[in-house]
Amino acid sequence: MNNSKICIRQAEPKDIKDLVYLSFKLAEYEKFSHQFELTEKAFEKYCFCAKPLFFSLIAENTPEQSEEKKAIGIAIFFYAFSSFTGKPTLYIEDIFVLEEYRGLGIGKKLFTKLIEIAKEKDCARLEWAVLNWNKASIEFYKSLGALPLDDRSTYRLSLNEI
Repeated sequence: MNNSKICIRQAEPKDIKDLVYLSFKLAEYEKFSHQFELTEKAFEKYCFCAKPLFFSLIAENTPEQSEEKKAIGIAIFFYAFSSFTGKPTLYIEDIFVLEEYRGLGIGKKLFTKLIEIAKEKDCARLEWAVLNWNKASIEFYKSLGALPLDDRSTYRLSLNEI
């Protein structure tokens, strides 16, 4: 498949089923499918609403490549604010390409679109987390010029447990 035939676009409400499916495939890949609780209703409530808390991109093939468009990748992101830079940060919660489409430049196209969006929003930077065992993704991120932040650790407080 020629990656020039891939469309990266802002996800729309009509894409919710694909967004949930691709999010589940990411959870499987990261070995967290047993914790997967994302529903279509969550996208309606938090993404496709008057004041979205997060945003989504979708990567899909184009009709000239196959009989039917197919969602093959996603990026889910939101904005944080950096008190040091005095500007927003685009935080990438998830970025994922189906296994059979990896190595075709689709991840790079998703990142390119995220960089474009970040520049439009006057963000100072993009940030994301990666699982330590995910060497392929780490190498991909380094190839883009990304650097790990070795001086900090991510913490999580689950509100279900307090």
